[in-house]
Amino acid sequence: MRLRGTSTRYGPVAQAFHWSTVVLVLLAYLLSVGGPELRIYTPAMDGARRLHETLGIIVFVTVLLRLLWRLFDTPPSSPPGPVWMTWSARLAHLALYSLLVAIPATAIMGIWYQGHPLTFLGFDIAPKIGAKHDLGQVIIEIHRTLGNVILWVAGIHAAAALLHHFYFRDDVLKSMMPGRVSKPSRW
Repeated sequence: MRLRGTSTRYGPVAQAFHWSTVVLVLLAYLLSVGGPELRIYTPAMDGARRLHETLGIIVFVTVLLRLLWRLFDTPPSSPPGPVWMTWSARLAHLALYSLLVAIPATAIMGIWYQGHPLTFLGFDIAPKIGAKHDLGQVIIEIHRTLGNVILWVAGIHAAAALLHHFYFRDDVLKSMMPGRVSKPSRW
């Protein structure tokens, strides 16, 4: 089985990283507890908070592994088109990768500055930095904002893939879809 991509398709490892990141981010977002700190750290919210934090760490590790894999597996070539479209795609990917690193990083820093442990797989990881509660609250607010921003950027990314598939009828979307894919049908 070929693990790396080709000049026209992402390989199965890159596809697995992509789609698992999509699922993990959506689950983490849906389980985000939001609201004031006093409400988040209550027994009623504890299960959702712990699962959200665990998913966030898994997203962070997945993205780091995905970036490492990208050093060995180059993405397919961009389809022919205007330069602005190529640069827009690159900017969107850069934004997504930046957000996928910044969101978990701000969560970890914010939680620890607030003086709370971070939960991973049911285990609490004590703060590794000194408490500065007000700074922690600011960082958590940045985390929440970035969490909303990533949904917009990912939505634009998905819409662009659908535009390529249905309007331009090229292989952009198919290059990230698992399984065997036939050639696109032309008008």
